[in-house]
Amino acid sequence: MADVKNPARAPLERGEVSIGCGLRLARGAEIGRIMKSCGWDWLFIDLEHGSMTLDTCSQISIAALDAGIAPIVRVPHGQLDMATRALDGGGWGIVMPHVDTPEEAAELVAHVKYPPQGHRSVMGALPQFGYRGVGVGETSRIVNAEILVTVMIETPLALENAEKIAAVPGVDVLLIGTNDLAMEMGIPGQFAHEKIVAAYEKVIAACRKHGKWPGMGGCYVDDLLRKYIAMGMRMILGGNDLPFLMAGATDRAKVLKGGPHWLIGAG
Repeated sequence: MADVKNPARAPLERGEVSIGCGLRLARGAEIGRIMKSCGWDWLFIDLEHGSMTLDTCSQISIAALDAGIAPIVRVPHGQLDMATRALDGGGWGIVMPHVDTPEEAAELVAHVKYPPQGHRSVMGALPQFGYRGVGVGETSRIVNAEILVTVMIETPLALENAEKIAAVPGVDVLLIGTNDLAMEMGIPGQFAHEKIVAAYEKVIAACRKHGKWPGMGGCYVDDLLRKYIAMGMRMILGGNDLPFLMAGATDRAKVLKGGPHWLIGAG
């Protein structure tokens, strides 16, 4: 079973960036193959915002596994039962928003990791293994090693506790939710602000100290992405399907409406 690997985790273990695309509109299984072809490492399947159901999440997750791109699922704050069901349905990782304390981080780990690292209940054949029959011991060992447990840092309190959160065994990624953090700091949308830069520096330092990976989301300005990646950010939520669709469609509309006069009325 050595071939069962998490495509989102592998680049991180090589010291590279791991890039994810958020899903807001996509509801079809084909999105995994599309984003894999575009060069992405993981899908950020968002159950916190929007109307996607857990069933749709699982269908996308299973198709993503076959495409070789990792399904990573964000659940609503505190929805630990949904987190374990999303993993049973094919997820290679869980993102928990608004984790402010090490105690909250430890509770998440306890629910999504199998014993001895946690207390997640064991079920039968998993989609991550192609539904092949694998012994319970082997299943738990591989899943515990491969899933990504990500906590979101989105408040000044979480930032204050960043080093303690990073020290929690079983936590893999501290991902700054830049939009919410900036809002909480009273500087909405100011992603280059010195307070945001300092927050990135603090989370990166905490992760380096405790052997975890720092991550970022909500900030999609090219220059700032380059800056923060150069500082040490590694788990990168790089955008989502809605603005990608809007950007491509807007550019094409500009070409068509701004083209030479012979285009007008051509059929």
